[in-house]
Amino acid sequence: MSETVEKIGAHEVAAWLRRHPTFLKQFPDLALTLVVPRDDGPTASLASYQLDVLRDKNRELQRRLADLAANAQINERLAVRTHQLTLALMKQSSAGDTLRAMAASLEEDFAGDLVRLVLLTPVAGLEQAPWLQVVAADSPALSSFRDCLNDGEPICGRLQPEKNALLYGDRVDDVQSSALLPLPGVGLIAVGSRDGNRFYPGMGTLFLRMMGEALVVALARFDPA
Repeated sequence: MSETVEKIGAHEVAAWLRRHPTFLKQFPDLALTLVVPRDDGPTASLASYQLDVLRDKNRELQRRLADLAANAQINERLAVRTHQLTLALMKQSSAGDTLRAMAASLEEDFAGDLVRLVLLTPVAGLEQAPWLQVVAADSPALSSFRDCLNDGEPICGRLQPEKNALLYGDRVDDVQSSALLPLPGVGLIAVGSRDGNRFYPGMGTLFLRMMGEALVVALARFDPA
């Protein structure tokens, strides 16, 4: 009795598949689990289909592997540059020289179109630096930066107009996206780009944080306190 039911069920499945020849396209994993004979005949097309599915999966894995390798190379270069920047900052003999080294590295080594530093307290010898401005911590000009200065969270993407106006001044039209790193108690670091897609929300900020931490530690060596 059970054999009859099994045979009837198999015929029904076969008949249904004949009426729905594209069924396996919706469930490619099922096609991969079927056992297909290797002799000549109509079943060869299913074996070919299984092979095509495996090839597609292999191509996708190869693409993902290439993406991972490319990202690894980018991260390695960023790690080397961040390390070099940290060493350069620690070699400086004054707060002014430390900030100059930071600005130069962001512009040259990290390809920033427009680098800006905002400090909460003045630094001797940098009164004329075009990339630096000093704004008192209680200034209304920093009202739009209060939250990020409190939590220290980096911001990447298109900044609000009032933020851009303070950071970039008369060069504001040259900036379409920014990476902004707030340093609580110290100030702000901004790297602007003419490319609106260069910095975007959700991008990694690990190396940006590391650079900011290196600058804070380097400047602390010259703190009179």
